[in-house]
Amino acid sequence: MTRVPIRLVLADDHPIVLHGLQQLFGRHGEFAVVATCADGATAVDAVKMHHPDVLVLDLRMAPWNGLDVLRALAKEQQTCRTVLLTAAVADDEVVEAMKLGAVGLVLKESSPETLLDCIRRVHRGEQWIERETVTRAFKRVLTREAAATEAEATLTPREVEIVRMVSRGLRNKVIAERLAISEGTVKVHLHNIYEKFGVDGRLELVLCAQEKGLV
Repeated sequence: MTRVPIRLVLADDHPIVLHGLQQLFGRHGEFAVVATCADGATAVDAVKMHHPDVLVLDLRMAPWNGLDVLRALAKEQQTCRTVLLTAAVADDEVVEAMKLGAVGLVLKESSPETLLDCIRRVHRGEQWIERETVTRAFKRVLTREAAATEAEATLTPREVEIVRMVSRGLRNKVIAERLAISEGTVKVHLHNIYEKFGVDGRLELVLCAQEKGLV
């Protein structure tokens, strides 16, 4: 009995990577590449057209990244087992990808056999995201969200707004103009924020705000 090949859609905005993936899967008869895509929008269209068994999706694409593609597929109720392929991934991205239904995550530094094995298992209904990676990501995100909630409870809404403007590199004069207040009032707010966070200056404030998840 002939085994039905695993039908794949490949999406990566680097032609050399896309070509390499085609060559890799082409050497194994158990896989069949039904479409290759150089951007996220094309990947969404390919999934809708071909209904592949597995979508191999680059996380770092432009203008749509891998998470944008997953959101678009979810919005259009297009179910597809997805393996994210990436050079690096942040904790927030791991959590978001899982919420959006990704079932596989492979780093580009991994061996080709690792990717092949991941797709085989994902196709069988398994998940290929290391439990340690998932646990660490969820723990860090929850910790950061708790810190952000605490920080927002410590600051007034106006102070939170100013912290975020400072983090975007805006100077006091610009902040004052945008909030329709005086530059002196901005300085007073900043003084109060520094006192509450125990920081001394804008750089420390930005670093603290990032650590607490405010920005």
